[in-house]
Amino acid sequence: VVSTQSKQWYQRRVHGGTTSVTVLASELIREAEKLIDMRIHPQTIIAGWRLAAKAAKEALEKSAIDHSSDEALFREDLMNIARTTLSSKILSQHKDFFSNLAVDAVLRLKGSGSLDAIQIIKIQGGSLDESFLDAGFLLNRRLACSSPRGLENDKILIANTPMDTDKIKVFGSRVKVENISQIAEIELAEKEKMKDKVDLICAHDMNVFINRQLIYNYPEQLFADKGIMAIKHADFDGIERLALVTGGEIVSTFGHPEMVKIGKCDPTSTKCN
Repeated sequence: VVSTQSKQWYQRRVHGGTTSVTVLASELIREAEKLIDMRIHPQTIIAGWRLAAKAAKEALEKSAIDHSSDEALFREDLMNIARTTLSSKILSQHKDFFSNLAVDAVLRLKGSGSLDAIQIIKIQGGSLDESFLDAGFLLNRRLACSSPRGLENDKILIANTPMDTDKIKVFGSRVKVENISQIAEIELAEKEKMKDKVDLICAHDMNVFINRQLIYNYPEQLFADKGIMAIKHADFDGIERLALVTGGEIVSTFGHPEMVKIGKCDPTSTKCN
């Protein structure tokens, strides 16, 4: 149980080295059993472990070398760390290739240390050697057929809001009509309501609208008529990372455009599937 818990904690904290920590913890437990058989109290053993951990930390700090001021040596240190990590993984035969990818990705963070800014997209098919590091942000979603492509000076509004016109929002609600024309009036009212919402969204200084939820055909067409690229059903992790890298924020109400942070990026590259 102790070995398993140590492994799980180390995986959450460091994301690697679980084999080493499991072997070390198991060996410590085995030696502790010998000491207990010699009638040494467990608290005394634990106190000894703490002293040993402190001494080990001091020894590591004394032997550590800082190459952060030398770009070439610092990169080589990172490469050695990456190779060591990948040596025990399924990627061991491609460790040099993936070590380069990992180091390049980390160096692009420019010291921020926020690994959330690194996105890993898994696509079935192909080989490991076809993996690559892209300098931009990849959002694997399909655009509306009428949506504009290849925009410049992109200003991105990131949202999490319903953009449909045919859902009844109150469960158990019922509408009675006497003729078919009244149904048409209800549909028209829903369309006018959605048009007002699109107008509120378009009042923001943006030309790309990315929504966490679905965007139905009618609002898609309204966005296209206004020259705005609309992307729907983006996964939540994707839009959170998009907000992080573009400097924008995720919004759900649109009454105060002056208070909303709009994301910015280089010209987009899009492909219609």
